[in-house]
Amino acid sequence: MNIRKISLILIISLIAICIVSCNTRDANSKETSVCKCNECISFFVATDIHYLAPELTDKGEAFQKFMRYGDGKQLNYIDEIVEAFIYDIKVKKPDILIISGDLTNNGEKESHIELAKKLKRIEKAGTSVYVIPGNHDLKNPWARSFKGNENFKVDTITKRDFVKIYGDFGYDEAISRDKGSLSYLASPTKHLWILMLDTTKYKDNMILGFPETCGYLSEETFEWIEECSNMAKKENAKLIAVMHHSLLDHCQIITKGFTLENNSTAVEVFQNCDIDLVLTGHIHIQDISTYEKDEKSIYDIATSALCVYPQQYGVLNYSLKNGYDYNTCRVDIENWANKKGIQDENLLNFKSYSKEAFMEQSYHNFYDKLLQMGKYTDEEMQKISKTLAMLNLNYYSGVKNTNVDEIKNTEGYKLLKKASPSLLKDYGIHMLCEKKTDNNKLHIPNHQK
Repeated sequence: MNIRKISLILIISLIAICIVSCNTRDANSKETSVCKCNECISFFVATDIHYLAPELTDKGEAFQKFMRYGDGKQLNYIDEIVEAFIYDIKVKKPDILIISGDLTNNGEKESHIELAKKLKRIEKAGTSVYVIPGNHDLKNPWARSFKGNENFKVDTITKRDFVKIYGDFGYDEAISRDKGSLSYLASPTKHLWILMLDTTKYKDNMILGFPETCGYLSEETFEWIEECSNMAKKENAKLIAVMHHSLLDHCQIITKGFTLENNSTAVEVFQNCDIDLVLTGHIHIQDISTYEKDEKSIYDIATSALCVYPQQYGVLNYSLKNGYDYNTCRVDIENWANKKGIQDENLLNFKSYSKEAFMEQSYHNFYDKLLQMGKYTDEEMQKISKTLAMLNLNYYSGVKNTNVDEIKNTEGYKLLKKASPSLLKDYGIHMLCEKKTDNNKLHIPNHQK
């Protein structure tokens, strides 16, 4: 063989090696940010961002009205909240960020595109991102922009659009995809795999004229989950599940539209698949529920909405030795604002600003409901609304067992206790909890009986 042939073979071999090397690096790019020992991994868990692209609002009259009749979402500062969250991620460097749905305010295409750009910055900083849709994200007829005293319809997205926009955040490197939904299986480490489950119902949204709140998992998806479980067991990997809707009830007064419609089937399948931890959102409150049967437990952690007071997220650490440790942490918006040299007093004092804004929103929402009932004087409605707003603040923060005696002694609570039966009364009484439970902290041993 002459020298030219040898040189040509060497060149071709080197090119082939480079191509294989590049392809391998791309395929495993997310693994580079995960704990090398494959025995420990850290997660940030966020949900219900409800991101609204800044270009879609001038924060004028129409937007303020939308905010005023809302449910406490801090949309006037949502871009800043997300930026501060990104800053926290860059500083604390978790291996993985999970976002369990309602990525956007009302499924605006522009909001999805802008949020995806932000998520790309997170991945470039070394944290892998995995997302699933929520009930607000797809084919949403409520997608709007706000200008002056008017709102305007804007483009929303389809299932295909979602996969394209968020391909880098779970879908492109999934080791298995469910054919009938946007569910997928990710394997960030050898010992811990993640089932990202799409529980949304969006196919009829345009016909209905509103996004369906309810969630479910189809029989075909349950079969796929069992297949994923068998794959994991063969590889001696543990499975956790992530979905938008609740697996277990987090508020006994309000379950319809929030708890999975076929949750009893899901619980049975999850137990058979040895899934003992489910991370959820949707309900906007911080709460941990547990299901126990045959000495097996399933924990459903509903992390509170990132866009709502107290703007917190979950921190989950897993190790082969210790199992799971979960706690919550608030986005440090004040620190971010100081670092950026921002002069906005609301951002520089965001904890107190957000708390007061949430209390005011809650107060007015409860007052309006009491007014519609037509049973109370103005003074009574003020007292009851103030107490309900205090309860709501604790409830959303996952600390509903704090200030129990103080709240019980308010005139508003006494009036509520004497009131005739109503959903509002039931909700208010439910929000006051005397059990010494901690909904912001949980430890799950790695080996349950």
